[in-house]
Amino acid sequence: MTTMRPQDILLPAAAGLCCKPGGFHIDPVRPVERAVITHGHSDHARAGHGAVLATQETLDMMRLRYGENFAGSTQAISYGEEIRLGDVKVKFHPAGHVLGSAQIAVTCKDTCIVASGDYKDAPDPTCTPFELVPCDVFITEATFGLPVFRHGDASDEVKKLLASVALFPERAHLVGAYSLGKAQRVIALLRQAGYDAPIYLHGAMEKITEYYQSRGIELGELRPVQGVKKAALAGTITLAPPSATSDIWTRRFPDPVTAFASGWMRVRARARQRGVELPLVISDHADWDGLTATIAATGAGEIWVTHGQEDALVHWCRSKGLKAQPLDLVGYGDEEESETPVAGEAEA
Repeated sequence: MTTMRPQDILLPAAAGLCCKPGGFHIDPVRPVERAVITHGHSDHARAGHGAVLATQETLDMMRLRYGENFAGSTQAISYGEEIRLGDVKVKFHPAGHVLGSAQIAVTCKDTCIVASGDYKDAPDPTCTPFELVPCDVFITEATFGLPVFRHGDASDEVKKLLASVALFPERAHLVGAYSLGKAQRVIALLRQAGYDAPIYLHGAMEKITEYYQSRGIELGELRPVQGVKKAALAGTITLAPPSATSDIWTRRFPDPVTAFASGWMRVRARARQRGVELPLVISDHADWDGLTATIAATGAGEIWVTHGQEDALVHWCRSKGLKAQPLDLVGYGDEEESETPVAGEAEA
């Protein structure tokens, strides 16, 4: 068998990462004939493809968001399951990012490339832990690819939230959190910390959170915040999309403490800019130490870096003797920054 060059297997294209020998794209940003999707966030999972291959959870998230006819056809694949597409073998492995998130190992002849999608190596009670996959080429995200980003322990951030709730029993606590993954993780961490009071949800959170519960994720008692009297929300915690926390919608809460759960809260200027009183450094992406440790542990000799702080991570890789390059894929961003409530949910 001859070794294939990695760029003969996967190559950046206008629609996203293209696998010509397999006849598919990974997380394409525009409609394609065959799409292989890493996870359900809207900058990776888009509607309109001919055929979609993804985990059952990711397909379900796409149905919830885009309706039954989001693709021409769908196929579910389990972690550890291997299938052949064209001239390549494709295998899904847990990415630890959100429920159903996957790294995609693409093998052609004797060359293995792992497209990690978004991932984290930190513990998360709401999804399958990240699995290290040895490979020849590792495609890593770099959302927090700067040494300043060290997230710390998410449970310590939740303790800060609970300390504030205890300190201000007359105020409502409004936590901005992305509705897929982050919100459910924050709820699960609150429960782990012993908080057993009802937690309130913005309307945009309800469907996906109910789906998490249907998959056996224990989240305790949750209530819609819509219709609850203002006075009754004193001393409570409500989760809402980040966009809602700076909206007229917040007027329904008694003197709200605005919190935001994001890795970006490590940057104080970002917190101030958003008017966040209680920044919570809770991220569903690997931090600098997580990125560099993962890259080293894969054993890959070549690293491709995408969406995020690419230059610093490429430099670090090269300083360790690894071949590294930025992929310069466009159309991916930090989903927390871009999420807006679905039509009809803005006032939910």
